[in-house]
Amino acid sequence: MTKITKKIGMVCLAVIIIMAALLDIYVHNHQTKIASNYQQTNIPTVFLHGFGSNYHAEQHMVRAIKKAHATNGVIRAEVSKTGKATLVGHLRKNAVNPIVMINYQNNHERSYRTDGKWLRNVLQKLQKTYHFKKFNTVSHSVGNEAVMYYMADFAPQNKKLPQLNKEVNIAGHFAGIRGYDVIKGNTLNAQGKPKYMISTYRALLKLRKTYPQSVAVLNIYGNIGDRSDGTVQNYSSKSLRYLVQERAKSYQELEMKGRLAQHSKLHSSPKVDQAILKFLWEE
Repeated sequence: MTKITKKIGMVCLAVIIIMAALLDIYVHNHQTKIASNYQQTNIPTVFLHGFGSNYHAEQHMVRAIKKAHATNGVIRAEVSKTGKATLVGHLRKNAVNPIVMINYQNNHERSYRTDGKWLRNVLQKLQKTYHFKKFNTVSHSVGNEAVMYYMADFAPQNKKLPQLNKEVNIAGHFAGIRGYDVIKGNTLNAQGKPKYMISTYRALLKLRKTYPQSVAVLNIYGNIGDRSDGTVQNYSSKSLRYLVQERAKSYQELEMKGRLAQHSKLHSSPKVDQAILKFLWEE
């Protein structure tokens, strides 16, 4: 190798090192800038869709969060019909407030316990890949049951699993859903306890003793004028209170009204978007 070739090689190496350093500085500044109005954490927020739906139902909320510059990393978790979790996309190192959009390929699974197991599979995959210790959830309809059954069946009993940090529930049907398991004339007492409990609700009663005291909960439900969101009666959504309020770090209920308060439209409501942003990263 000639001296000229060596010099060219050294110059090229120096240029590469300088460019890498500049890129690192740019990425660092860009990450800080886009999340500057919000808390900056490495805690992922997983989005879960409802029965018969898919991750596209999560996109409106995720786009609103990206537009608000509250995150700089979004990936998808595909869950096969057998429950195997595969990550689509990659989160860069030190991603701020990363988001994981979960897509259940079997979106007609009627076992809430199975839904919770599949959520566990996603969280374990994320933990193995990115070493997260905590996570937030934003769930719609049956997605809420996946979260609650994960909490009842797997955590916080197993401290090796990722632990829930903040929980956003949208249009939850904890005490029943119209056309499936609603009990006529059901009501809640002052503590939010249903007068009549369906079997899937009774299975979650253990959370009254095990739900983590470090978790903040936001429960969003719609009222189109008949004390329901058209699909889920308000008492059913509000029955979450009895399961978690006595132990949770905080518990808030937020009622939505108007056209976008309908069950399948709540995840497309700008008011819901703003509530999620405020709860997860402003408080």
